[in-house]
Amino acid sequence: MQAMKTHVSKGDTVMIIAGKEKSKTGRVLKLVPKKHGVIVEGLNLVKRHVKARGNEPGAIKEKEAVIHISNVMPYCPKCAKPVRTRNTVLENGDKQRNCVKCGASIEK
Repeated sequence: MQAMKTHVSKGDTVMIIAGKEKSKTGRVLKLVPKKHGVIVEGLNLVKRHVKARGNEPGAIKEKEAVIHISNVMPYCPKCAKPVRTRNTVLENGDKQRNCVKCGASIEK
């Protein structure tokens, strides 16, 4: 199976552009290729009921749920808004993602 091509990667700061968490920013914790989504730190929280196990009591815990990748955009700290990115090749051959509007680096 082919790897999912994405405009964001783990550790990027992103802004949510649609849904109940619209206009909030957070860090990408995990990519979920099977659901074409990402998990963003502290956003899209859902409650899950956890059964008691051994000495641990049962509880209702909150955790982050998957957000579809089309609903997030990389966040440029210089522009202070979500932006599209452009790949540029440096002199030493490394690739770098840059903001289309201001040209600042988006790398972690």
